[in-house]
Amino acid sequence: MTAAKKDQIRALLKSIETGEPGPVAVVDEARYIQHNPQTHEGSEGLAALFKRLSKTSPRVNVVRAFEDGDFVFAHTEYDFASRKIGFEVFRFEDGRAVEHWDNIQARQGPNQSGRSMVDGSTEIVDRDQTESNRAAVRSFVETVLVDGQRDRLADNVADSYAEHNPGLADGVSVLRSALDASDNGQRHIDYHRVHRVLAEGNFVLCVSEGERGGVHSAFYDLFRVAEGQLVEHWDTTETIAPRREWKNDNGKF
Repeated sequence: MTAAKKDQIRALLKSIETGEPGPVAVVDEARYIQHNPQTHEGSEGLAALFKRLSKTSPRVNVVRAFEDGDFVFAHTEYDFASRKIGFEVFRFEDGRAVEHWDNIQARQGPNQSGRSMVDGSTEIVDRDQTESNRAAVRSFVETVLVDGQRDRLADNVADSYAEHNPGLADGVSVLRSALDASDNGQRHIDYHRVHRVLAEGNFVLCVSEGERGGVHSAFYDLFRVAEGQLVEHWDTTETIAPRREWKNDNGKF
């Protein structure tokens, strides 16, 4: 019996730590499309790369993993030379991973509410509500974050909203203040476009593009949804390097 896609990806990511070559077989390297702009394509096989990395004593912890059709998305923490938090997204085709995106930032925190960037709920429930939860998150991001309709904030966000962003704290009012913050008249956090919304049950990941502090950035926002309301949030923000510095031609998104 073939393991679930998300279990195969858990094993793949863990093999960065162990150097075990078996899990790499889930990746079709001949067709693999890499969207991390800082990674060369085809320069080194994954098995060799992971074996080399394992000798540096890395630590990899897959905190959450989800499956949405042909996609797997995982919330991870890494300790290589420094501690990082990331989201990894893989697309499957014919039973193997053929495309990859990620968004990684330095681990910070805990935040003002005492929450880390990865703690909190991990249980996947309400799988029968996956599509309605996906729609709720897309509506929130497109209406409030992209279109800037801050008066709609309370339509989707619960009063008990638990925040894991290291620079914020729990609650709708704190979120509103962060979204309204500006630098010389320009919003500090400025979402321009939603690229992808992935979901399994009560967890929804939204992949967006915009600017943070006037710098071109990728926003990955993971929400937990309950009864149609956004009740918990984790995220990573990563600066997108200028095109001239990319090591492949596939683009961040």
